[in-house]
Amino acid sequence: MDQDYERRLLRQINHQNLHEGQLCKSEGATSPVSVKTGDRFIPTRAGSNWDINFHNANENCQSPNQTHRSKEAGSDTGKDAVAYAALLRNELLGAGIESVPDPNTDDHRHSTLSQETHSLFRYTVHTKRVPVDSDSEVSPYSLSPLSNKSHKLLRSPRKPARKISKIPFKVLDAPELQDDFYLNLVDWSAGNLLSVGLGACVYLWSACTSQVTRLCDLSVDGDSVTSVCWNERGSLVAVGTHKGYVQIWDAAGGRKLSSLEGHSARVGALAWNGEQLSSGSRDRVILQRDVRTPPSAERRLQGHRQEVCGLKWSPDHQHLASGGNDNKLLVWNSSSLLPVQQYSDHLAAVKAIAWSPHQHGLLVSGGGTADRCLRFWNTLTGQALQSTDTGSQVCNLAWSKHANELVSTHGYSQNQILVWKYPSLTQVAKLTGHSYRVLYLAVSPDGEAIVTGAGDETLRFWNVFSKTRCTKESKSVLNLFTRIR
Repeated sequence: MDQDYERRLLRQINHQNLHEGQLCKSEGATSPVSVKTGDRFIPTRAGSNWDINFHNANENCQSPNQTHRSKEAGSDTGKDAVAYAALLRNELLGAGIESVPDPNTDDHRHSTLSQETHSLFRYTVHTKRVPVDSDSEVSPYSLSPLSNKSHKLLRSPRKPARKISKIPFKVLDAPELQDDFYLNLVDWSAGNLLSVGLGACVYLWSACTSQVTRLCDLSVDGDSVTSVCWNERGSLVAVGTHKGYVQIWDAAGGRKLSSLEGHSARVGALAWNGEQLSSGSRDRVILQRDVRTPPSAERRLQGHRQEVCGLKWSPDHQHLASGGNDNKLLVWNSSSLLPVQQYSDHLAAVKAIAWSPHQHGLLVSGGGTADRCLRFWNTLTGQALQSTDTGSQVCNLAWSKHANELVSTHGYSQNQILVWKYPSLTQVAKLTGHSYRVLYLAVSPDGEAIVTGAGDETLRFWNVFSKTRCTKESKSVLNLFTRIR
């Protein structure tokens, strides 16, 4: 082709392109809708921040399916997806992630952003071979295409997802279960027998066979049941009555061993300490008696000004905590007739009491409708540790045997069951189902399930605790209670 002709042709083409570009600009200013389209669209990328756009594409602009998967990130499938995403970031972007991050925390998002942005769109070729980490178990002669960081990621331990069912696994009818805040009518024995006081009778339900037997009937004496409590071995059950008697029954033989007098009003709280039985009454007196000795040998503890509605012995059998309708929480030792500690921070009746089996001297108590608070106490120093407002009347408390968690049951006005993690006091689960105040609570002997009772005349069984023992146990040589037996 002639060079002059070729030069003129290129000049003409450039002139036409320039004219068309000016025409498009003028048309775009007057009529923005008249834009010619073709089969390809090449967007303008000037001024784009690729770091932020890439992060938003991963975190914020998720499709509905991705949003649904993120809600299920606590499940095994969700955690597998998170691990796979971390593995891709290691291999494609060199993020250097060595453990599976938690998708539910903000720290994970910030760390992901920092890991991605420092190496985005920096295509470099490593001329030097990366040395093998000294702590890595990957052989330098391994044929695996994955890096050492990815191998650490795949070997990192996975914490199993915590799943607490929102519905009870069993519901039993409990006719004539009284809706009385000051009574304690449900207890679970070490032999897996549940004792329930219904009206004037005490019934035993076997968790192994689901068989129901009637232990006693107080209607012949014109009396009714106000409290039940098993001893530690699960062979004897104490029954408090409306007339102030405390009866000791042999559960296996179904016979009454003794009937203890001494109270002038109903007995609403009972607590065993070995062979000793403590009973709290509306007459404001706490009686401690050894069931092996004559009834005359008793200790009278007088400190409350109104009805005693809560009693619990500490795990080391040295201290007794009592709560009353006078809003007081008292702590007694095994030798003195006067309380060694007195706490008056609650603004309502104190029925819910529980000693921690994990930390020596840690006591938690809950207040009634006017208080609604959980309060934690260090009984070794007599100091208040922390408190939280639950929003409802606290009816019962119980610690997990295996983890540093506790469960609380509530009345007015939400009638819920809450599982707490200590000491952060974060709610692990909230269970609902009872239509009345959840006044009664007992823990299974294996420490996994609980049973709750309410004025709606039902008993509901829930799986709330894990059987796996907490690994972070105190191993200090200064903690004598873990060394001396």
